Amino acid sequence: MARPMVNHRSEQFGRVLGEVLDGLRHIFQTTGPVLPFTASGTGGLEAAVVNVLSPGDRVLALTCGAFGERFAAVARGFGAEVIPLEVEWGRAVDPEDVRRALHAHPEVRAVLVTHNETSTGVTNPLEAIAAVVRSSEALLLVDAVSSLAAVDLRADAWRLDVVVAGSQKALMGPPGAVFLSVSDRAWEASRTARMPRWYFSWDRARAEITSGKALMPFTPPLPVIHALQASVQMILAQGLPARFAHHRRLGQAAREGVAAMGLRLFADPRHASDTVTAVRVPDGVDARELVRRLRTDHGVVVAGGQGRLEGRIIRIGHMGYVQEAQVDAALRGLAEVLPALGHPVPGAGPTAGLEGA
Repeated sequence: MARPMVNHRSEQFGRVLGEVLDGLRHIFQTTGPVLPFTASGTGGLEAAVVNVLSPGDRVLALTCGAFGERFAAVARGFGAEVIPLEVEWGRAVDPEDVRRALHAHPEVRAVLVTHNETSTGVTNPLEAIAAVVRSSEALLLVDAVSSLAAVDLRADAWRLDVVVAGSQKALMGPPGAVFLSVSDRAWEASRTARMPRWYFSWDRARAEITSGKALMPFTPPLPVIHALQASVQMILAQGLPARFAHHRRLGQAAREGVAAMGLRLFADPRHASDTVTAVRVPDGVDARELVRRLRTDHGVVVAGGQGRLEGRIIRIGHMGYVQEAQVDAALRGLAEVLPALGHPVPGAGPTAGLEGA
């Protein structure tokens, strides 16, 4: 990121961006193009929606947390008729419920799903959901902002029509860029889609990256792309199976560590995320004070709950460049702060889950 800024229309930058996009194709596990945009993850969701849908189209939104609801809100904001399939927060979407919903609504044009719901610490069974959706004519649009490069996701093999990823999560870069893989079916749908788009036009983005110069339509986040050149190389050098196994180890360590302290997971353990662990705050403990003391006394930054979960959970992130030692430090800090806030910690110790990790 400390490299000097260069002309973003230069061959020099084009080579860097081309290398990043080629690497991302391997990480998305797709042979198709990967489209880059300067935006947050939410911008990527908008780019997914507006390029394949028209106002009045019916979409089935699978929601089990705040980010699933945001995906639905984006579609609704551009005039789609959203049919929600709502799941209790903390649980994963059941593919059979998706099957029933699609049978009841055969006119559905697209299905929206968040692969990894960081607001609740749940990973949805994307492969099984995709198999159900493929039995219909609906497109499958996937929010993989917090799962790509950490949890197995196979854009081509699972026939995922649009997959959105962000630079700042398991791709290990700073925020500021989003990337979309697009299937042939989705490209075909984009030809007749009538939702308004200009900045997020797939056609404009593809024309630039296939121009022979590998550029972006508008000013790109150069430091972000420079950082991703390094992080994508790291991911590919380690290999996707090893990256997935690394995140499984961290997730298991975090879950076992909080359980050893007598704490309860918020997520259904069968679908607990390997990138973020959501922990119920014990009765009588002030969640904000817990987060503050972890930060000020131990240098550990965790997140609180969002929306309806504010004050009820904390979330420990362990994706991207996070290592075992950092999860260990978070658990040790938690074990020291909790007794001071009125929740005694059992003598078994908070880091048992890290042994042999």
